[in-house]
Amino acid sequence: MISVDDLIALVRNYNPKTNVERIARAYEFGQKMHDGQFRHSGEPYFTHPVAVAAILTEQRLDDATIITALLHDTIEDTKASYGQVSELFGEEVAMLVDGVTKLTNLQLSSRETKQAENFRKLFMAMSKDLRVILVKLADRLHNMRTIKAMRPEKQAVKARETMDIYAPLAGRMGMQWMREELEDLAFRVLNPEGRQSIIRRFITLQRETGDVIHRITGDMRHELDKAGIEAEVFGRAKKPYSIWRKMQEKDQGFSRLSDIYGFRIITLSEEDCYRTLGAIHQRWRAVPGRFKDYISQPKSNGYRSIHTTVSGRDGKRVEVQIRTRQMHDVAETGVAAHWSYRDGVRTQNPFAVDPAKWIAGLTEQFDNEEDHEDFLEAVKLEMYSDQVFCFSPKGDVVKLPRGATPIDYAYAIHTRIGHACVGAKVDGIRVPLWTRLKNGQSVEVITAEGQTPQVSWLEIAVTGKAKTAIRRALREVDRERFIKLGHELARSAFEHVGRKATDKALDTAAKHLRLKNRDELLARLGSAELTAHDVVQAVYPDLAPDQGDAIPPRRAVIGLEPGQSFDRASCCQPLPGERIVGITYRGKGVVVHAIDCEKLSEFEDQPGRWVDLHWHSGTHPAVYGATLELTIGNDAGVLGRICTLIGEKKANISNLEFVDRKPDFYRLMISVELRDVEQLHSLMLTLEAESDVASVERYREKAKAGAAAS
Repeated sequence: MISVDDLIALVRNYNPKTNVERIARAYEFGQKMHDGQFRHSGEPYFTHPVAVAAILTEQRLDDATIITALLHDTIEDTKASYGQVSELFGEEVAMLVDGVTKLTNLQLSSRETKQAENFRKLFMAMSKDLRVILVKLADRLHNMRTIKAMRPEKQAVKARETMDIYAPLAGRMGMQWMREELEDLAFRVLNPEGRQSIIRRFITLQRETGDVIHRITGDMRHELDKAGIEAEVFGRAKKPYSIWRKMQEKDQGFSRLSDIYGFRIITLSEEDCYRTLGAIHQRWRAVPGRFKDYISQPKSNGYRSIHTTVSGRDGKRVEVQIRTRQMHDVAETGVAAHWSYRDGVRTQNPFAVDPAKWIAGLTEQFDNEEDHEDFLEAVKLEMYSDQVFCFSPKGDVVKLPRGATPIDYAYAIHTRIGHACVGAKVDGIRVPLWTRLKNGQSVEVITAEGQTPQVSWLEIAVTGKAKTAIRRALREVDRERFIKLGHELARSAFEHVGRKATDKALDTAAKHLRLKNRDELLARLGSAELTAHDVVQAVYPDLAPDQGDAIPPRRAVIGLEPGQSFDRASCCQPLPGERIVGITYRGKGVVVHAIDCEKLSEFEDQPGRWVDLHWHSGTHPAVYGATLELTIGNDAGVLGRICTLIGEKKANISNLEFVDRKPDFYRLMISVELRDVEQLHSLMLTLEAESDVASVERYREKAKAGAAAS
């Protein structure tokens, strides 16, 4: 265990003016409170708070945060009280310790509805004082470093929670080093075989090619010396999890990956950053599409750096980050830079962001989210994604999450512009509304008087602000249409369980679901904010549909005119349970598409042909085809195991086709017949868990370039 003198020495390294006596008292108090308690490893429990405090000294944090780390478990796990901590160490420390205690008590891996509420509490705690999260992240990091002492099932739960929540949160706060270590520690638990495989291949690669990092670092220093630029150069191999993720994203074996090394150049000034970029690009060929200038367009957490990827003579790519020392400090500590000390004084770093403003920006889009599922979706999107920076025709910068569309851009400008949006131009070219925007693009929104938001926009928009505005407008503009469709859905659902959707039954359902009246219930049912199953269960909680009575395929879709037939679109192969829309064809009936099908861009300017449809809420037979694209290991018996797994999930294989053969992997298309989208997701999860499956995706046809304009 780190002694009190050693801990104080760590703090004194960056803050000689630290209150030594106060830290020593906190150390003594924490040790006394935890006396007799032990960790799973058998060590005294107090070794953990001390280790957490030591991790926070690496970020050069203030005394209050270090003391909070030493005491962060005292209120929860010992006889110490809030009042006692406040009296001994001040109200600031007591509030921080209490905040960490409340976060510790959140079960962030629970059911989605509760998880959304826990995220709300998490952000509320963050908004009061971000140091609460800094202590919690350091707490989780030390727990992951010592996770082997836990039971295997507990390890898996903690690792998954770390991968899903804490690692992305650390990255969102700008602490990339912590994100990478948390991901790698979780990866070690969740997929030890995959991690060891990558490490073994690294060792083999080094044996074959020698010390690549040392060689390239020397070459870069030589180029900088020639250009008269004073700078430090550091190189490293990427973490195993980062490489594993790239293998899955790019569908490539390790031998085909090129950018597995990263280099960082620390310069003396911002001007030298751009001179360095010029020197690097003169010496090595830049890879198109891999350049990002976060100096002129910083991230919301204060991150500034130039990113580029270059290719050497042997075709190997390397990523290069170029930044100044102050930018590097923010890049290492992220939002925590606000509290960092150097030489006894708070660091005056011009690039450090105000945590209060950062939190306000992070949570702004969640304030109006009424629905738990929508809130959780918005939170995860915000935490997991970087931002893209687009330009208005006047040159103003609009910040959006990665994956944002022109719909999100329009609502970011003004709700009124979003409502009236009928199209968009990106860099002067007309594009469909579901186009994913990229960094540096100029976006112009095309509006029309009389336009109103469409239901399909909910699947196109990704920001909470846009989704909330669209839902509100849809409730007002399309209320009557939704009530009519909701009535049809309710009638069909009640008939399926042998009952009638009478006014009294619907009034009872509305009251049970805490809606103001029957029309509100039907409007929400018609707009897919409620399911028919929810409404039936509200009136007849013990009445379940007979699982043996499958819905005949001819009655599977609700919303068609009497006598109107339908076909599933081959491009997106929609399944029961998915959001769908119909396109009418004269003399052919209706073709049903998934709401996110790219082929719908061809009908964007023909709203009269669109039909609101829903799948019947009952049980469907396993006759609906879907195609999976798998990448599997090239080993004996793998394909047989895959086919067995598919059979065990009650899915029938209707076709199998190999599309690519590589030294390490096979890529193949498997067509299966399924009941609904829930069975599809269950099947894909089962296949993903198989160690020999590198990736599994649902295959869908892409829209042809220029189709929307034809």
